[in-house]
Amino acid sequence: MRPDVEREYVEYVKVRLPRLHRTAYLLCADAFQADDIVQATLTALYVGWKRASGADNLDGYVHRIMVRRYLDERRRGWSRVLLGDRVPELGVAADHGADERDALVTALRSLPKGQRAVVVLRYFGDLSIEATAEALGCSVGNVKSQCSRGLATLRSALEAGQPVTTAEMARDRS
Repeated sequence: MRPDVEREYVEYVKVRLPRLHRTAYLLCADAFQADDIVQATLTALYVGWKRASGADNLDGYVHRIMVRRYLDERRRGWSRVLLGDRVPELGVAADHGADERDALVTALRSLPKGQRAVVVLRYFGDLSIEATAEALGCSVGNVKSQCSRGLATLRSALEAGQPVTTAEMARDRS
């Protein structure tokens, strides 16, 4: 890659890296997996930078790569394997909203992956409905309906103080 083109890539990544990591974390609720998803996204972006930099909506293009990498990780059988006999303990930041953040992340994890992707990209990634549809490769109507269902499920889970299971969501829809 030419130095000026590589500089463009580095500048783009430098500005958006914290937001990309936050979005990946909200998709998977695991800091280590979020690092892997962001790394895979940025690698794919680097390889296709010439084509990507010409996109009308570069952020939407990158979010689409990220969501696909996340879904690819979820499809792999080894992603559900826990190595070791216990989960490592992670320190919690000393902020006052830790309980609310944990409740929100738990509620997000209870959403089906399609609804979770739409809610994360729309409200945490701050994408428009059209940009979210482009990033996910679906229609605007699909984004609106998935978003509506996802927000309703999140509200009920947060009001109840516990996540809603997939069986309960299916029962509520019928």
